[in-house]
Amino acid sequence: MAKQPKPEELAKVDYTPPMTAWMDTPAVLKPGNFCNAAKEKSLQLLDMPNPRTWSAKDDDWKLPDNWKEIVLEGLRERLDKYRSLRVFMDICVRCGACADKCHFFIGTGDPKNMPVLRAELLRSIYRKEFTTAGKILGRFAGAREMSLDVLKEWWYYFFQCTECRRCSVFCPYGIDQAEITMVGRELLNLLGLNIDWIMGPASACYHKGNHLGLEPHTFKSSIEFFLDDIEEITGIRPEPTFNRKGAEILFVTPSGDVFADPGTYTCMGYLLLFHELGLDYTWSTYASEGGNFGFFTSMDVAQKLNYKIYAEAKRLGVKWILGGECGHMWRVLNQYMDTWNGPADFLEVPTSPITGTRFDAAKSTKMIHIAEFTADLMRHGKLKLDPSRNDNKILTWHDSCNTARGMGFFEEPRYVLKKVVNNFYEMPENTIREKTFCCGSGSGLNASENMDIRLKGGLPRANAVKYVNEKFGVNFVGNICAIDRAALTTSIDYWAPGVRVTGLHELVGNALVMEGEKKRTSDLRGEPLPGCEAEE
Repeated sequence: MAKQPKPEELAKVDYTPPMTAWMDTPAVLKPGNFCNAAKEKSLQLLDMPNPRTWSAKDDDWKLPDNWKEIVLEGLRERLDKYRSLRVFMDICVRCGACADKCHFFIGTGDPKNMPVLRAELLRSIYRKEFTTAGKILGRFAGAREMSLDVLKEWWYYFFQCTECRRCSVFCPYGIDQAEITMVGRELLNLLGLNIDWIMGPASACYHKGNHLGLEPHTFKSSIEFFLDDIEEITGIRPEPTFNRKGAEILFVTPSGDVFADPGTYTCMGYLLLFHELGLDYTWSTYASEGGNFGFFTSMDVAQKLNYKIYAEAKRLGVKWILGGECGHMWRVLNQYMDTWNGPADFLEVPTSPITGTRFDAAKSTKMIHIAEFTADLMRHGKLKLDPSRNDNKILTWHDSCNTARGMGFFEEPRYVLKKVVNNFYEMPENTIREKTFCCGSGSGLNASENMDIRLKGGLPRANAVKYVNEKFGVNFVGNICAIDRAALTTSIDYWAPGVRVTGLHELVGNALVMEGEKKRTSDLRGEPLPGCEAEE
């Protein structure tokens, strides 16, 4: 990993455009700005094309002799398959409304990180190969020949897009840059050109059920460690079940909640809530991953990984599915599930066994988000809460791109948050809700070797956090995404030291007053509750 510059050095962004036209400005692969190449074993496990050992630093990427034909035929197939792609290729007028909306352009000043120009990397080839004007007029029509330099440029910049879709909010034509990036990555995958941080988790999930490759007994043991901590803190030991047939609800959450701080505290919050409710639910150690890194690979791989949730729900005979705090899991469910896997007619429309609320918005997917489930509990007064237990936390809220912009979860998490904390402040309006900034490391870019670009991309979000930190004393950022909890922990600590990251249900677990609990003196992190510092 490249030596990390200091924040004051990284914050100096030069927006001066290059002296040469963009087609004449070659991509320079800078250390700290790209991820390691996918490993041969990961490509083989997913039956991906051209598995081999290679490095982006090498001149020879070990491509098949007919690589150009493979790419152009792949583009032709996708233009025929996805009507939206052809529309997006044709309707852009290059107005630039999206140009300064991308966190990577704001953080780097690189024109090719403007969404409009990143799309041109692919659109220029489309014009040359698939339009009459491009074939005749060439560069005058914005067209260019496919070449090895173009391919390497694609690889560099399509893996500098987190598919957050903020640019699409400002596009007057509604062009979805994420869809263009996804197609660009699919074309690269036809040649075995992906990154290790995506293909490793995707292959692990395909064979083990989760991104971390955890065996069933390891997954179960991790949760049992949480039970020890919960018992020490509350005097109560929940009794979750695993792979239990006939349970009413299958609960699925990202594996990051089971393995990585601060997601582990969010997972402890789930366990406390479900125990207090007496919820008839079970975990699966086989469909033990809510996330879907296949989504950053190809539609086909994403479809296969997503189906495991439905297959396990059918095997266990549950009535419906409850999902945890994950980002892209919910965008996949909201926007692609029915197309990929079809309506889950073997399940029932989710109905809360506690409040009787029927979640009709999930008629087709039969799966609801834990934020809406918990918000419904609170609206019906089903939980006893003491928000003062979180009084040492001054919160702001990060709208996770996929759950907020991707499916409209704006009010539910805020409703829950305001019930469990007394100190809450919003970041500036143009950085939240549908205009929220990305964490800077989504879509599989949360590696270590690309830390420079991660921190640059995370600057806009962190800058808004720093603003409320300095104005209101905010010391915690809440969110409902496992990647955000991992990525923001790094970037926020870099740009706004002292501000920490939390999931929503960690706060719920802290505030939840449980029947039969002992006097609590610490929160789920084992840190003293307000007023209990001396006792601790």
